[in-house]
Amino acid sequence: MPTPTKGPRLGGGPAHERLMLANLAAALFTHKSIKTTETKAKRLRPVAERLITFAKRGDLHARRRVMRTIGDQTVVHELFTQIAPLVEHREGGYTRITKLGFRKGDNASMVQIELVLEPVTPKPKSAKKAAASTKAAPAGVAPAEEVVVEEVVADDVAVEEVAVEEVATEEVAATEEAPAAVEAEAK
Repeated sequence: MPTPTKGPRLGGGPAHERLMLANLAAALFTHKSIKTTETKAKRLRPVAERLITFAKRGDLHARRRVMRTIGDQTVVHELFTQIAPLVEHREGGYTRITKLGFRKGDNASMVQIELVLEPVTPKPKSAKKAAASTKAAPAGVAPAEEVVVEEVVADDVAVEEVAVEEVATEEVAATEEAPAAVEAEAK
């Protein structure tokens, strides 16, 4: 759990705040989006993101750590089986807070906190990173051979023909010369 803030707690003591945040997190995982005050949402965000990080790990110890915070087994099951696979490739930022305006009665700032479940689009590699990755590859290693698989249907039976294209003919020629050089040294 994140470091507690100084000053008054949300509606009571630290135990009450911990239980309130656990209930807000359970509601967030159940409904995927909840409407609450801005202060509660800002306090909920690190708690919910930490629980999602545990769920992404997926092992028994992580499940027990989440069960310490959220007591409802159905919510924990939903977090581990439905939400965690959706955010598997996301490296953080599992929640989004959107301001809605002010509450009519006490003028409290209201927000909507929701889970970000959209798939992550990988960032394109920049030219510098692409050049660095090609430098990092050893020069003597040939790229993998390309395998082309073609399906031919004959008499309702699918037959696969595999054709291998040689990518690096120079490396192949060098490997054929290597045994001859070893035999010459042996003589």
